[in-house]
Amino acid sequence: MKKRKKHSDEARPAEGVLPPMKREPSADGSRYRVTFWLPRAAAPDATTVAVAGSFNGWSVDRHPMVQLASGDFHLELELEAGRAHEFRFVVDGARWENAWNADKYVWSDHAQCENSVIVL
Repeated sequence: MKKRKKHSDEARPAEGVLPPMKREPSADGSRYRVTFWLPRAAAPDATTVAVAGSFNGWSVDRHPMVQLASGDFHLELELEAGRAHEFRFVVDGARWENAWNADKYVWSDHAQCENSVIVL
């Protein structure tokens, strides 16, 4: 006999699957307000996290994130629409981490790793 899922189970994302990155378009559609988020589990002992990417010249300190009471880090930024923006998180100024809920990942020959990407 095949077991039926409960309705409430069907509405929940699969375990370990995160919702897409939050993005809200501006009134004229030229920009998006993007919420970057790094869960505590990705950097449990971190004291600082910043977002570095193609939109800020890969600066390791220009966009510091705020640590929430939960231990997660987040930051809202406005980014240009109609582009794919590459980024990574810089943990404690030394360790690089990708977003767990990026739209996709692309290889960087310069850094010899994959970068997170958000497509707007």
